[in-house]
Amino acid sequence: MSDPVGVEIWTDGACSGNPGPGGWAALLRSGTRELELSGSEPLTTNNRMELRAAIEALSALRGNPPVTLYTDSRYLRDGVLVWLPAWKQRGWRTAAGKAVRNPDLWQRLDELIRHHAVEWHWIRGHEGIRYNERVDRLARSAILAARGDTR
Repeated sequence: MSDPVGVEIWTDGACSGNPGPGGWAALLRSGTRELELSGSEPLTTNNRMELRAAIEALSALRGNPPVTLYTDSRYLRDGVLVWLPAWKQRGWRTAAGKAVRNPDLWQRLDELIRHHAVEWHWIRGHEGIRYNERVDRLARSAILAARGDTR
């Protein structure tokens, strides 16, 4: 999805147990067009699902439109804006010298954000914000798919 005006992205990740079956979801909006994406993993963590949601959404873009991304995950937002530059300088190590968790996903996200101008916004989850509630429902539905539940 692409638009010269830009793309608004809403993301969420969820897990039933941590680790446990997990789901991720993203909603991309551009003008009057919307695209919903979601997926699941049988054994994962909530943080991995938050990262996957952003990765899958950015991977779906065509071209390099400006992006405004909304997430209720401080892990995702702070990871990109605060921790990521230092992790890269330290060879994917934390300030304490430990290996960064989820390096495969952080490295993929880092590659994607080099190609997109992304404005990152943290929002409080479960506050009735329309699109945040929508991606939360999609991510939770994906958990059912990870469990093999077709309800």
